[in-house]
Amino acid sequence: MIDLHVHSHFSDGSFSPRQLVEYALTHGISAFALTDHDTTAGLPEAFAAAKELSGRRCAANPEGNTVEVIAGIEFSTEYEGRDIHIVGLDIRYQDKVFSERLEHFVRSRENRNEKMCALLTLHGIPLTYPALRERFPGAVITRAHYARFLLEEGYVKSIPEAFERYVGDHAPCFIPREKVSPVEAVSLIRSAGGIPVLAHPVLYRMSNRRLEQLAGLLKEAGLAAIEALYSTYTPAETREMQGLAKKLGLLVSGGSDFHGANKPGLQFGTGYGRLFIPEDIWENLKQAR
Repeated sequence: MIDLHVHSHFSDGSFSPRQLVEYALTHGISAFALTDHDTTAGLPEAFAAAKELSGRRCAANPEGNTVEVIAGIEFSTEYEGRDIHIVGLDIRYQDKVFSERLEHFVRSRENRNEKMCALLTLHGIPLTYPALRERFPGAVITRAHYARFLLEEGYVKSIPEAFERYVGDHAPCFIPREKVSPVEAVSLIRSAGGIPVLAHPVLYRMSNRRLEQLAGLLKEAGLAAIEALYSTYTPAETREMQGLAKKLGLLVSGGSDFHGANKPGLQFGTGYGRLFIPEDIWENLKQAR
């Protein structure tokens, strides 16, 4: 079993990269991709943990299992007013051009976060961006972190309430951030030697025609696969995405989109209990590249 879509606390997950490695080793996950949002900051820790623990019997790995960590990322892009996510697998994350482009994303996020903190302060919730970063050290700050702050400080009673009242798409303290197009994301992943994947296409609620047009456009730019195995899909939706991939000559990828405590009930590797991603999915992607 593998999982090609996983998040750590370096974006909006709750597990550290090392904890993800330990979980994989104790739950029979032979490979996983760390695909944090617009950052690769957690990859060194994940690789170091895998090197230390794989194949060695110890408290964190009683059976002496092995795990392959795949260098990944998930880009948030915009297409016709919709938020479209592109996963990159097996990227050369230390590539100079790739790193410089990511640094641009980081600066863009920081500007947006400072503005959102100012809006929250105006709405009676005093908060500065440095204070938010201190609360979540090392993380790429997303709206999930604002929601956790609001919950922990007692301003709301639940994460959904935080989004509804303050930081959701139509809430008063939300500011959209700069996004690249999905074509640009595919091109950037390719430039770093990676494998671009259209993430969870069912969630975009497009018509079949529009989704096929988008996937076809991205294939021309270098898209390699569609995420046809995903935690929330019904069997019919899985078959539909597999069919779309076959029709366009694309490969199939799959992932749980694990976020730890930030997506309650969704498990690493198995999603909501029905997900299973065989190892040959990853082998096919590597061979095709």
